[in-house]
Order: sequence, then structure tokens, then C-alpha cells
Amino acid sequence: MGAVAHASWNLLLKRVGHTTYDLLWWTFIVGAVALAPLGITSLVSAKFEWHWVGLACVCGIFEVIYFSLLQNAYRSGDVSLVYPMARGTGPTLSVIGAILILGERPSAVALFGVAVVVAGIAIISAAGIRRSGRARLISVIYGLSVGFYIACFTLWDGWAVGTLGLPPVGYYWMALVAQALFMTPLALRTKRVVASLTAHPWVIGLIGVLAPMSYMLALTAIQLSSVSLVAPAREVSVVLVALGGAFFFGEKHVVQRVIGSVIVVSGVALLAVG
Repeated sequence: MGAVAHASWNLLLKRVGHTTYDLLWWTFIVGAVALAPLGITSLVSAKFEWHWVGLACVCGIFEVIYFSLLQNAYRSGDVSLVYPMARGTGPTLSVIGAILILGERPSAVALFGVAVVVAGIAIISAAGIRRSGRARLISVIYGLSVGFYIACFTLWDGWAVGTLGLPPVGYYWMALVAQALFMTPLALRTKRVVASLTAHPWVIGLIGVLAPMSYMLALTAIQLSSVSLVAPAREVSVVLVALGGAFFFGEKHVVQRVIGSVIVVSGVALLAVG
């Protein structure tokens, strides 16, 4: 379910990829308001402690940078190129960081599954490489940069939720509030806040709900499992985005990207076994 939600909001963001910070700001507000009852209930039930706010603010900073890079990436190139590149880099760095920083020890089968997932994503990302140019290079750089920040907040959140035991829903709700606050100055500078809401109300609403829902599902899974397994398993969404890029936006190299997607699914199956 988390993978479907994640793929859906990314395709929606690509659809309005020409927009600026004001649209992202609205999505953060929608998410914070919509999930406020769940978030507050979660914090109260877990006996809220004030130092959790600082942890959530760090997550919020990573997320603001991540979303800003992502929307710029979608303006520069195909979603079926940028998304797999980002989602491949993120889990790879997350697994390495989970081993080196968090001390996790995934099984050999699980590690092989990670390698298969990354290989599949590499095949998807390499589609059309013979026609490379400046625009493609920029897209690749953006994709790698987004992947770096995915790894940053995945490891940070894995530590906060998995090691320190913060409630996933309450923690991420606080991060959403922080994101909205941090993005406010950038959004107001665009002077398009009202126009953006009027032009894209349904997109804002859907992204505002789907984005936090997909990530809170992942945080809950981290509490039940581990960062090194959950991070790559979420990447089944690359299959949906690769196909969505071709179906909704007419992006090319569908066959190669479908082959890569099948390899990704095989890697996820190995993760489940491992």
C-alpha cells in the first residue's frame, strides 16, 4: 500500500512539475491538518517528550530539501528516469548507513536482494543512455542528489523511530508541521500562493494526504523490521512509476524499463525471503 501511495503522489507532482514552492507548501499544510487528530493522539498515547520536537525538525529539514530537489528534478526530465535513479541511490546508501551507523546486520539473502533491486533500477535508469545530453546529465545529477537526501532522512528516521522508539505517526506529523513552517518564507516569496491553490486544489489535496501516508506506513514497518530491509522493499514503487511515466506522459524506452521493473520485483521477493 505504501508503494502505491508513493508512486501516485510522485506522478501527480510530475504532472504539475512546473510549479514552485507554493504548491509544496500547500501539500505540507494539508498533510499537517488532515493528520493532526492521528498525530496528536499518537503523541499523547506515547507520553510526549519535548526533545522529540528537535528530532522531528531535523526530519523536516531533510524533507524540505528533498521535496525541493524533487520538483526541480521533475521539471528537468522524465519521471521514469529521475524517480528510479533517486529511489535506487537512496536505499543503497541507506543499507550502507544502516550497517555502518546503526549496526544492523541484514542476512546474505537480503543483501543479495538489495543488489538485485539496485541492478533492476540501474537498467531502468540506463534506458536511452545513447541519446544522452546536458538535459539528461542534469536529470541524473538531480536524481542522485534526491537519493542522497532519501538516505539521510531514512537513516535519521530509522534511528528516531526504530532505536529511540518514537511513535511513527506522531513523529512524522510533527515533521510535517516543521516542513510547513520551514517552507513558509519560500512559498510567500513566490506571490502565487492563492493562484496555486485555485489552479491545483485536487492535486494539492491528494499529494498532501498520500505523501505522508506512504511515509508513515514505512516508519511503522521500520519499527516492526529494520531500515536495511524496509528501505529497499519500498522501491517496488519504481515499477509503477516507470509504467506510469510511459502511460501518462508518453515517455519512451518502455520495454527496457519494464524489464528493469521485473528485476526489481525479483529483488523485493528475495528481501521478503531473507
